[in-house]
Amino acid sequence: MKTGTPSSSIEDYVKVIYSFTEWQDKPITSSQLAQRLGVANSSVSEMVRKLKDQGLVDHQPYSAITLTAEGMRLALAMVRRHRLIETYLVMELGYSWDEVHDEAELLEHAVSDTFIERMAVKLGNPSRDPHGDPIPAADGTVQLPHAHRMVELDEGHSGRITRISDENPDLLRYLAAEEIDLDANVQVMGRKPFGGALVVKIGSGASSREYDLADEVASALWVASDSRHEGCTLGAD
Repeated sequence: MKTGTPSSSIEDYVKVIYSFTEWQDKPITSSQLAQRLGVANSSVSEMVRKLKDQGLVDHQPYSAITLTAEGMRLALAMVRRHRLIETYLVMELGYSWDEVHDEAELLEHAVSDTFIERMAVKLGNPSRDPHGDPIPAADGTVQLPHAHRMVELDEGHSGRITRISDENPDLLRYLAAEEIDLDANVQVMGRKPFGGALVVKIGSGASSREYDLADEVASALWVASDSRHEGCTLGAD
């Protein structure tokens, strides 16, 4: 079982394992974990063995990696830190949403629990970060909204943008330049012929605009079918 304070590497690993499965059900593999962390497969194998020895993950050779209850608690605590810091950087320090990820990666390991909780109070205990990802509560519960990737939606589907993937900073800058943001109303109009772009209308009334979105863009946008912030509740247990 895990003893003492976990290293920043352990914290990063469990956070990435959790984040991979937050918006889909398929567990992460060692090669996918290596790709996301930018490390060699051999390094992942060694760290996964350490995580298993400390009771943070379940893993058998050649199978996917899943968090134990203890691993989930640590992952949710780190996700809370990361997303609160991102939110603080945007709301209080004027960072743009494409700048905050790397800063939060550095700061999340350096600040105390007291600092994080005072930051949460200062921000009004927000429920989501600047990209729409839910911020776990202090008790480890998460309100995950019911949403689907825009690229998977049928013609005529309407809703609002509830999450924007932060994996690609260039894509975030593109969306900002096109004034595509969280909570914007969206309606799927159809596709261009021969597997072309997804045509969507974004905005309300006279201010709405039509966009031709490539699948890479539409895959980064998640749409909720109604205006209520409802979803399933996740937790560490």
